[in-house]
Amino acid sequence: MLGSAPGLSGRWERLEPRPRARMLRQVLHAGLRTSFHALGRFVASHPVFFASAPVLLSILLGSSFSRYRVEEDVESLLAPKHSLAKIEGNLVDSLFPVNRSKHALYSDLQTPGRYGRVIITTRKGSVLDPVHLDAVLKLHRRIYQMQVTVPATGFNSFNYSFSNLCLLDDKNVCIIDDIIRAMEEIQSARNSNRSVPVLRYPITQLADGRQAYIGHQMGGVQGWGPGGAMRVQGMGVRGEGVRSARALQLTYYLQAPGGLMDRVASQWEKAFCAELQHFTELHPKLGLYPSTSSSLRTDFQFSSVLARRPLLASLGVCGVLVVLCCSMRDCVRSKPWLGLLALLSITLSGLTAAGILNLTGATYNSTYLGIPFVMLGHGLFGSFEMLSSWRRTREDQHVKERVASVFEDVMLRFSGSTMIHLMTLGLAASPLTNMEAVRLFCRTAALAVTISYVYMLSFYSSCLVFTGYLETGYRHGCFCRRVPKPDRLDSKPAWYRCLMYTRYQEETQVTNPPHGIGHTHTPNPDLTHTHTHPHPHTMNNPAVRGHAHVANSTHPHPHPHPHPHPHSTASMDPHPQDSHLLLGCVRRCYGDWITNTYVKPFVVLLYLVYISFGLMGFLQVTQGSDPSALVAMDTATVLYTRAQQRYFSSYSPVIGFYIYESAPYWNASVQRDLLEYAKGFQRISWLEAYLNYLSDRNQSTSQPRENFTRTLRHAFLREPQFAHFADDIIFAERGQGEEPDVAASRIFLVAKTTENKREEMSVLLDTLRRLSLTSRVRFLIFNPSFVYLDRYAAAVSSPLRHSLLAVLFLLGLSSLAVVEPLVSVWLGLTLLSVQFGVLGFMTLWGVELDCMSVLCLISALGHSADCSGPLLCGFAAGRGESRTRWVRVALERHGVPSLQTLICYGAALVPVGSIRSNLTRTLFRCLTLTAGCSALHTLAFLPTLLTFLPPSKSRGHGPGGEGQRQEVECVEMNDSTRVVDQITTV
Repeated sequence: MLGSAPGLSGRWERLEPRPRARMLRQVLHAGLRTSFHALGRFVASHPVFFASAPVLLSILLGSSFSRYRVEEDVESLLAPKHSLAKIEGNLVDSLFPVNRSKHALYSDLQTPGRYGRVIITTRKGSVLDPVHLDAVLKLHRRIYQMQVTVPATGFNSFNYSFSNLCLLDDKNVCIIDDIIRAMEEIQSARNSNRSVPVLRYPITQLADGRQAYIGHQMGGVQGWGPGGAMRVQGMGVRGEGVRSARALQLTYYLQAPGGLMDRVASQWEKAFCAELQHFTELHPKLGLYPSTSSSLRTDFQFSSVLARRPLLASLGVCGVLVVLCCSMRDCVRSKPWLGLLALLSITLSGLTAAGILNLTGATYNSTYLGIPFVMLGHGLFGSFEMLSSWRRTREDQHVKERVASVFEDVMLRFSGSTMIHLMTLGLAASPLTNMEAVRLFCRTAALAVTISYVYMLSFYSSCLVFTGYLETGYRHGCFCRRVPKPDRLDSKPAWYRCLMYTRYQEETQVTNPPHGIGHTHTPNPDLTHTHTHPHPHTMNNPAVRGHAHVANSTHPHPHPHPHPHPHSTASMDPHPQDSHLLLGCVRRCYGDWITNTYVKPFVVLLYLVYISFGLMGFLQVTQGSDPSALVAMDTATVLYTRAQQRYFSSYSPVIGFYIYESAPYWNASVQRDLLEYAKGFQRISWLEAYLNYLSDRNQSTSQPRENFTRTLRHAFLREPQFAHFADDIIFAERGQGEEPDVAASRIFLVAKTTENKREEMSVLLDTLRRLSLTSRVRFLIFNPSFVYLDRYAAAVSSPLRHSLLAVLFLLGLSSLAVVEPLVSVWLGLTLLSVQFGVLGFMTLWGVELDCMSVLCLISALGHSADCSGPLLCGFAAGRGESRTRWVRVALERHGVPSLQTLICYGAALVPVGSIRSNLTRTLFRCLTLTAGCSALHTLAFLPTLLTFLPPSKSRGHGPGGEGQRQEVECVEMNDSTRVVDQITTV
């Protein structure tokens, strides 16, 4: 990211008045570049240590995988960590725990720790048909009698059935769903040739007179309308007769206090799924969709299992392309092994980070599948930048000097981009983040990026040293054997000459004169640009890659001389066939094409189209709070969720309306308020039933407290049809001889919903919460799904906002002392544009804003900075030539490494798209869009916009002012074999 500054060591430069900020930047640049130069020499002097230490450290830490643990609490990962819904859930559990309910349980409201649930559908007909009804009851009996043995072997083994694990009612009988009781009544009536009792929907009346809500137990219902007309599901009124039903949902609740019983319950859930699978084979006309308390966790982590082979395929595809990107026709200067070693460096850093996590007791989850791609993009960027800088160094220098020059040129920018990665990931990993999955991902990714940066400085740099010695010894880049000289190659076959093709230094020394005083190679391009007539050797030296007068440094002298050489870069390379393929394409074709005057309007038009479609998607962003959208496809969770949405979407889950403080229920106005709150819902309300009970007996509903409570306790709750309401009322003793108060109570509400069930639930939650703030009765509403809905949008989007603001703050702060201000402005605008495009296009591609997409958006900040930062710095640093010229130079130097990174990165994403998982599908789409938007900005939008927008290339040039000045520059060149003092008069 960071630009470069000319080194001040060993150079005399003209001192002129400059702004203090610019001087401070130059001093800091000089100090940083000198430090990296010294670091490069140190690494090049000890390559064996820096190559072996990371490998040994990775092996030692990698052996800690015996402590590998998987996260089991998915709710803590995917739900907002701090939310009002969790506080309300804890309050509800303390007032009305599951084991307090002795009559009925609602599967989507009261979910204990362990349970087994199944949706039964018919492929033809109704589940109430005699043959299907008998099959369903047969399945119920088989599940009831199913046994598991724990432990599986040994003398202490015991057999456990459902009756040993179930929740018991007040008669010590297992609590089962009300629809089972209703179906048993229907079967008994048919067997005894009695009239079949009428089954009503969504609230029916059982044989004992109790009213039961079965809307969450029966789906796909068609009812009888007035006059016998058929009415489809959801169109009827309260208590409408059921004609047919396409689906049933049965839930079996287990009590698992912990320890042994929890293991038994876990084994029972596995046996439950196996029994359902076996039953499906015996009854092909029924469709069974099971779900257990561990289904979401298992299916969420199953994405990691499915991704193993595709990730290996990604590594293989990326390895092939990296080898191709590092190869050239010249077999000596080609470095295919260096590309593989870059991948090895990234792999070792990932292994080291995993070992640290294992030793610290951290757990793994499937969202970590995105971390390898964060490391891959950042690591490949650094390796290709270093290789590109290496090819621009002088070949007659010692390897240590060449590596030091590479460090001086590249590491400042690479360190800056690493800082952006760490800033974005670090702030998202802070306690400010309310989503645990996002926080853990960013914490782990920041650790991995840090280790990858250290390994790039050590392991990869030492590999660069070794390959440099191979190049110095004219050894083959692939086979490492010495390449014969041209006179010995003439007698070899054509294929051998092609395989061993290279250029010896002696060839150029014969055709070109030696170094003279007319040429000086220095990292400062402005010093070389001062020559009015370049020396012929400078024009033809094959060691100088690309632009002969542009060395490693991308930050020229702040006051260049007014006579630059406008010659093309291509004409300066006497051996164009030896250049890298992508470099040759960019230099000879793409650079001229993208900066063509007739192409620029089309690129600007393309950017406007990009912004328009991004805005279109941005306005349609939806939140994805459904956990089933992050699990593997074709799993039990996905199939169960689809069946539930298809057959049970007409009504919302059961919502608990909890009055958690003592209230004057005997007061007429309070009664009206509570009845008004429940109006419009399907409801099971003890208060409404009690008031009807009083009205039926010609008693006043507005009574004194003692009479109201006495009748409630001793008359109403003792009626068989109303006895189940005792589970919904908590009495608090007042004193001896006084009637207790109703300390807390609850009623159950069910709302009519449409297809957008989760959105309507979110609106309902907000509406009832606002109502609770103004009501005289203190109440709250709760459903387990509220844990995922409550503050989900804020919890998901806040890490992205924080990371983006942190990057902009970092760029603004660094522009004061480190980076050119215009570079910070351009880079900030580029990051915003890439983020805007990725967010908009991912919405148009069907990706919702969930924790996985937010993780990709956070990592996209660093990836786009990797690609566009060096290009912007290279362009902003140039002075004295036209904008178009410096755009082409920046594309040659930094556009090619970015293109190589994007090619390898995009190819590595292709196998991920084949994984049958919703989580990896989101990952693939978001990362693909990130690579595509970054490529557009780096290779199209920025090169075009920079040709007519600031920064200017004519800074410091007065008309006819400096052109007539004379100066003397003294440059000392240090080489491993000689010291040359060259004096040039301009």
